[in-house]
Amino acid sequence: MVWITSALDSVLSPTTIALGNFDGVHRGHQRVIAPILNGPAIDPSDSAAEPGSMPVSTVVSFSPHPKAFFSGRSHPLLTPMDEKAQVLDHLGIEQFVILPFGRSLADLTPEDFTVEILIRGLQARAIAVGADFHFGRGRSGTADRLREIAAEFGVPVKIVSLMSDQEGRISSSRIRAALGDGDVHKTQALLGRPYAIAGRVEAGQQLGRQLGFPTANLTIPPEKLLPRLGVYAVRVTLADGSVRPGVTNIGRRPTVGEQAAVTVEVHLLDWSGDLYGQWVTIELVDFLRPEQRFASLADLKTQIEQDRQQARDHLTAVPLS
Repeated sequence: MVWITSALDSVLSPTTIALGNFDGVHRGHQRVIAPILNGPAIDPSDSAAEPGSMPVSTVVSFSPHPKAFFSGRSHPLLTPMDEKAQVLDHLGIEQFVILPFGRSLADLTPEDFTVEILIRGLQARAIAVGADFHFGRGRSGTADRLREIAAEFGVPVKIVSLMSDQEGRISSSRIRAALGDGDVHKTQALLGRPYAIAGRVEAGQQLGRQLGFPTANLTIPPEKLLPRLGVYAVRVTLADGSVRPGVTNIGRRPTVGEQAAVTVEVHLLDWSGDLYGQWVTIELVDFLRPEQRFASLADLKTQIEQDRQQARDHLTAVPLS
């Protein structure tokens, strides 16, 4: 997959485009992306297409997230750009175009955005969007308006219906709420995969090692949305691709002096070795308990042993690969 950050003149084209923020790349997003993976009908006689050229399946997104731009506040992401690129690659997308979202882009009319960015800049041959898609100055453009504008250039637009389950529309907001509750299973059902947190292993305070339970301290991208603070049973993918069972604490370690910043620590079950400097990915399998303060390190050590056993019990029923 090719990852283009901003320069439209370096985009592989022509393209078939799935357009949206796609934070989380959840099941609803995947429905929008599916038409360009399945190859929307492109007329080979289209005079705008180069002879013999095949459109490149392309996801177009924005950075920063428009909500962050307009609010002036940080907007933690379910999938930071590196992670989103990996998920899209796994789905089979060939190209990921990230449009820098600033005042100049926000002020484009729906007509100018469609013509200048999609038709001319990206040489779109087909476009897929969700039914609730809005774009252009003041969010004045709708999916139907996009279809009307693109039709003037012979470019078909597939408007994809929203996906729902028994509780309503599948959305990034519902996933955020589920993560805030520590509801790992609902999060997975909405995403279509386990929620993952990836980071590089850095040196920590080595308290776990002192207690007999060595942990890897992960440095997480600052824009990554973390779930409810607490302890989780997890699957851990190491740099060599191997997958191990583990238990993760996400929190401020109140027993040893509450930290201002949230830390992510993972202990691998029945494993020993040096992980420093490695990129590690954890997938949340079960929420075990909320973070809590213990009266002593001895009490903490006892609880950690219980956490290990509980994680082992949860993970025995879950395949590691």
